[in-house]
Amino acid sequence: MRLNLGPIALAALAACSSGQKTPATQPSPGAAFPAVSPATLKTDLYAFADDSMQGRETGTIGNVKGTTFIAAQARKLGLEPAGENGGYFQVIPLVRKGINPNSTLTAGGASLVMGRDYVSFGAVSQLGFSPTFTASSIGSVYAGRIGDSTVSLSDAQIAGKLVVFTPPMGKNGQPIWQFWQGLDRKKYATAAGIAVVALDITPPQVVGFLSKTQESMKGEDEGPKAGSPFAMLVSPGAAATILGADPTSLTAGTAGRPVSANITMLSTEVSTPARNVVALLPGSDPRLKGEYVAIGAHNDHVGLSDGPPVDHDSIWAYNHVVRPAGAESGNPKPTPEQLAQVQSTLDSLRKVNKPRLDSINNGADDDGSGSMSVLAIAGALVKSKVKPKRSVLFVWHTGEEKGLWGSEYFTDHPTVPRDSIVAQLNIDMVGRGNETDDVLADGKTRGGPNYLQLVGSRRLSTELGDLVEKVNVDGNYGFAFDYTLDADGHPANIYCRSDHANYARYGIPVVFFTTGVHQDYHQVTDEPQFVNYNKMARIDTFIANVALVVANDDHRMVVDKPKPDPTAPCKQ
Repeated sequence: MRLNLGPIALAALAACSSGQKTPATQPSPGAAFPAVSPATLKTDLYAFADDSMQGRETGTIGNVKGTTFIAAQARKLGLEPAGENGGYFQVIPLVRKGINPNSTLTAGGASLVMGRDYVSFGAVSQLGFSPTFTASSIGSVYAGRIGDSTVSLSDAQIAGKLVVFTPPMGKNGQPIWQFWQGLDRKKYATAAGIAVVALDITPPQVVGFLSKTQESMKGEDEGPKAGSPFAMLVSPGAAATILGADPTSLTAGTAGRPVSANITMLSTEVSTPARNVVALLPGSDPRLKGEYVAIGAHNDHVGLSDGPPVDHDSIWAYNHVVRPAGAESGNPKPTPEQLAQVQSTLDSLRKVNKPRLDSINNGADDDGSGSMSVLAIAGALVKSKVKPKRSVLFVWHTGEEKGLWGSEYFTDHPTVPRDSIVAQLNIDMVGRGNETDDVLADGKTRGGPNYLQLVGSRRLSTELGDLVEKVNVDGNYGFAFDYTLDADGHPANIYCRSDHANYARYGIPVVFFTTGVHQDYHQVTDEPQFVNYNKMARIDTFIANVALVVANDDHRMVVDKPKPDPTAPCKQ
């Protein structure tokens, strides 16, 4: 059921309601630790998702402020520092990369201009394309439309060439510029470069994003890698220059003009530190305290929006009608009826709210809710009458939004022995999941007081997945678990999109807890007034109990599924 934008919902938004009321926290019978406090969560989240944090983008002063806040709270709780050099922080070395302005690209002797004729994807490291393109009079070839199953170029036509495509088609019959969604990377891995004729349909803010410098972990994607060709978007005019004719007039396999290129990257070290926060609650059992239950969330968000500030209420009204999953919805074309509903909603909001320009992606739910939940769980375990026998390791990862950098770096350079981590519980977006949130991005409303998504809980250890179910029943928590997004091959690929994936690649059993995406996902409207603190406290108390059971079990969780290759790409 779609969001009810009636007077009650509008009044609740205008009053900055904290969300629907849910039943009080119900810990397990005889539970040894206190329930997590909704009031504490609210106080902490309002501070952590405040405008002063500037959206906590990795490599910015806002993220430094956010990680400083977390470390200070961890110290107040009495958690031991478990980062580098006896402190709470683990610094991830970052570089800022951009295309060398002296880069050149020519086709048939004609020069193409960066930013006008083409833009590169090379600096966006998480997309996995080569950042450099060096070629001298190599061949070019038109390969048809991406996703066209009737086209099959030979290996000889592809290898070492600049392969030019027209963009894939969306469900609405319109071309889309996100070419990597339909590109058969394996088939075109031997190409020297990929060019897609889509610059003219690419949103201006995306062109700006691709044209500016990008951060990446030092040593990552510094040069071309096997199976990762260079990739760029080109204008129709540039495509005609490369191929010698308008590509729409050509058949797939048509050879184009020779191409020469010297596109390189410039890298400078980022002076503002990107930091994981790592803290420890030592175990009470001398025999087991050398083993760890890891609990994590990501401390970063996406920072300030590109372009001028936007009207907050307009964005809220538009997304709650047209884009039920926020950024996850893409950019669907609204119907006249939807536009009328948006205007009606905005008119109602204008009666109670003054217009407010906004450019800060506060990330209250994503993942302020997870970060503050980890703090709250730590506080519950510190106060527990029954102490965890195994140690509990709390890690607030940075750079999740950039490509899971912080968890990748931590699992590659752990501050405790990696093999001693018996399980990892990941918390990412647990502040929503109400009936008014389209939590699976398919236009169907799920959710409610007991709604909770689980991902990955049985992918390595059946025992861990069963344990989570048992704690829910034995503790009378009453959560209704949704495993829909955990299905093999699910197009949302959620299993590979949060920090647990980097623990799982090393064979560490994981559970990912989330209440799912919603209309404010990756929007300036993801603010703390829309979080359901009562439900969030119930979830946190439940996860704290799961952690305590795992920590006090007489054996490690049994890994009964095949361990992945830690160097291989994640696959759901």
